[in-house]
Amino acid sequence: MKIILFSDVHANLPALEAFFTDVDNRSYDAIYCLGDLVGYNIWPNEVIEEIRRRKIPTIAGNYDFGIGQSSNDCGCAYKTDEERANGAVSIALTNELIKEDNRAYLRTLPAHLRLEFKLNGEQLNLLLVHGSPRKINEYLFEDRAEKSMLRIMKQAEADILCFGHTHKPYHRILNEGDDSNPQYRHAINLGSVGKPKDKDTRGTYVILDINQDASVSHKDSISVEFVKFTYDIERAAKAVESSTLPNAYAENLRRGY
Repeated sequence: MKIILFSDVHANLPALEAFFTDVDNRSYDAIYCLGDLVGYNIWPNEVIEEIRRRKIPTIAGNYDFGIGQSSNDCGCAYKTDEERANGAVSIALTNELIKEDNRAYLRTLPAHLRLEFKLNGEQLNLLLVHGSPRKINEYLFEDRAEKSMLRIMKQAEADILCFGHTHKPYHRILNEGDDSNPQYRHAINLGSVGKPKDKDTRGTYVILDINQDASVSHKDSISVEFVKFTYDIERAAKAVESSTLPNAYAENLRRGY
């Protein structure tokens, strides 16, 4: 089964359009969105409406949750006073732009999606979250200690854990067994469609291939492909600059941060 997974569009319509152009030329069996449809750009309604039109199963990101609740808090971990001030402008504009039926849609999004495969006489659990299984806005960075990541996945009963939120793609294969009896778990960050932070201006999504021989005992039996795609960055950046949003968000798109 080939599954398309994407996250963190953040109201970047040109990026979403380019993503769908790429995806529509591929063969796949299912598609899921891991949240944060809105924030940081001027097209929250257009992004939501395209996701709804395509009937893509979607979970709530922290920004979606905040806007759904008409909150002025997006649950973002801003590091400086400048970032917090810029973030306040972003969430205020998103709350101003959002249509009420789209706000209502955001309120209905589930926190997690779980898929249970029963292959080769064993169960394989795929868990889709935004930040982590524990908290919608928890950051699971690539350098998190192996014991901590394994504990989070084991408590969530996730053999494959897919998530976004950090906007930095990676795939870690963790073994909680030993050489004679391995038990592999896969932690997969999808990166971001519309607000990359890996110093690559292209959007990113994942193709997860789970075949009939997939097993927790074989680390290479699950295939993860990171797909990079280009989009009209200047259209997205100039939309920021023509709005009340901070110009820093436009520069971030141009720098991939």
